[in-house]
Amino acid sequence: MIYPSEFGSAVNQLALIAGIAAVMPFVFNKRKSSHRTVVLLVAVVLAVRYIWWRATETVAPFGLTVDWAASWALLGLEALALIGSISAFFIMMRVKSRSAEATENANWWAPGPMPSVTLLIATYNEELDVLERTIVGAKALRHPNKEVLVLDDGRRDWLGDYCDRVGVGYMRRPDNKHSKAGNINHALERLAERDTPPDYVAVLDADFVPHRGFLRRSLALFHDPDVALVQTPQHFFNADPIQHNLGISRSYPDEQRFFFDHMQPSRDAWGIAFCCGTSSVIRFKALQDIGGFPTESITEDFMLTLALQDRGWRTVYLNEALSEGLAPEGLKEYVTQRARWCLGLMQIARSSLGPLGRNNLRLRDRWSVTDSVFYWLTTFTFRLAALVFPLLYWFFNITVVNAELADVISYFGAYYAWVLVTLNMMSRGHVVPILNDVSQLVGAYPIARAAITGLIKPHGHAFSVTAKGGDRSRIVVQWRMLLPFAILLALTVLGLALGIFTDRFAFYDAGDGKWVILFWTIYNLLVLIVTIVACFELPRRERHVADAPEQVRLVMGGETAQVWMTSLALASARVRGRFYDIGTRGTIDIAGVGPVAAYVNEQMTDGVRLQLLPDDMQREAMFLRFHAEDNIPGVTRVRTTAMLRDIARRFTFTSRHKSIGK
Repeated sequence: MIYPSEFGSAVNQLALIAGIAAVMPFVFNKRKSSHRTVVLLVAVVLAVRYIWWRATETVAPFGLTVDWAASWALLGLEALALIGSISAFFIMMRVKSRSAEATENANWWAPGPMPSVTLLIATYNEELDVLERTIVGAKALRHPNKEVLVLDDGRRDWLGDYCDRVGVGYMRRPDNKHSKAGNINHALERLAERDTPPDYVAVLDADFVPHRGFLRRSLALFHDPDVALVQTPQHFFNADPIQHNLGISRSYPDEQRFFFDHMQPSRDAWGIAFCCGTSSVIRFKALQDIGGFPTESITEDFMLTLALQDRGWRTVYLNEALSEGLAPEGLKEYVTQRARWCLGLMQIARSSLGPLGRNNLRLRDRWSVTDSVFYWLTTFTFRLAALVFPLLYWFFNITVVNAELADVISYFGAYYAWVLVTLNMMSRGHVVPILNDVSQLVGAYPIARAAITGLIKPHGHAFSVTAKGGDRSRIVVQWRMLLPFAILLALTVLGLALGIFTDRFAFYDAGDGKWVILFWTIYNLLVLIVTIVACFELPRRERHVADAPEQVRLVMGGETAQVWMTSLALASARVRGRFYDIGTRGTIDIAGVGPVAAYVNEQMTDGVRLQLLPDDMQREAMFLRFHAEDNIPGVTRVRTTAMLRDIARRFTFTSRHKSIGK
């Protein structure tokens, strides 16, 4: 039974947190470590308070019963997840920005010779339209003393011919041993054989285009001779599958933004920022010191950081948008990529450079790996448990959490509310309930499986390449991914109906705990529904469309006019205020590109759509305009009102369209 005073006290705690949240924007400075430490220490205290309450007051008493086993199993999973959260809180108590340092040390090598850099573009099966952007961007970097080298593990003659034609280096090897790490190591060995090896190498994934200032800004941080590697964030010019399939790509950031914009700067402040593969620059001498890229893990980038730190080198992070790439466009590719990251991390944990290994790693480096292990091992497992455990009550009358509603509000509600307020103050609103759960749930099973099997059996697993490109022109329903969520949704609805409308189950006898179960059941229903909608993959239009209106000169149908161009893509442009017959030919003068041949291929209500026919130089200029300028692609903060509107529009679309997928 809830006593009014207890319930009032619990509500007052939430009201206090709401009041603090209203004041915090005026006093909290997320750039100050002292401010971050205070609010995150409160989160740690509330987390410990919550788990102590869970362990001492809410679990079934000891006994060889199903209730006892289920109750303590959930508590164990929750405790492990909280340990991971507390570790993350401590990491986020510090933050570091190196932009001022990069500006102060620009051209630190002067008046000596400009450092030489070889850009390594590792590729296996990417198509030319993916590789072409990256090669064009690498050639256009402002740093003159550079070489572009394409490392082709697909051994494709057409790619060698293309590299010859555009004037970049091309290299292949006789086998694919050790996958990407082996490919890069083969190139490093060839570079070391030269009379004058490069001073630095930069690593780019095949689908990542460097911005023009990528090398100049990154090289500035090598003024410190102990720095071996500079990592920059990954930004994406297309929406990831969660953004795209839910229709929120203009109002909700990609799933990687929290890590690159907020976790990595905090890790850097502790000296534990790690290499993320692409968009990094590495001192060649340091690579020779450790014998090249490690091959004990399929996530060779994180392990490279540990190998460097083991030899006393430093890895630093420059949080500036200096490249942009292609996020996985399909859910299967999205999940495959993250399961590979998870498996690779578990391989590292079990390797000679793991936290328990006999090595020269500092305590903080060991903490870095342990923190990542807790993230991959507990986050996704607990997400699945949160869906399954309420069903035990509805169908089998097993109570896993025996608690009064007032206590739940006081202990869990206060902790959860404080964490939401704190993290959203630090991250510009990136932590959105339900959406964060959906991004975890969509790959929860394969990732949890990879975490467990990786710890037990770290080796003997195939390397899965994340597919890029391909046909995305139609709706595809990922039935194999959707089916488990549909089954869980049906079971949750059925269990809820049985509990509410029949007396066969003990819903009415559960006391105050029924409201806790009811809340999580309804929350799970919302998460499952949104996850199922995310499994309907929508068609994608041409990538990277510039939608900012601009005036252009149009020569068409025998007349010249200044018109508004309202959208621009590599192969098409839309202009407003002029109407021509389909097939009419002419040119459109685009800033930074020049007069591009075009013809009308569609009449619109406010103008026409043009099919563009750029020549090779104009095509390269458009790549640079779209991808290589020093800007920030994509969405960097949550726009709450727009996000809710976009989601409502997406659900309306789903209800009106029935499509058959595979």
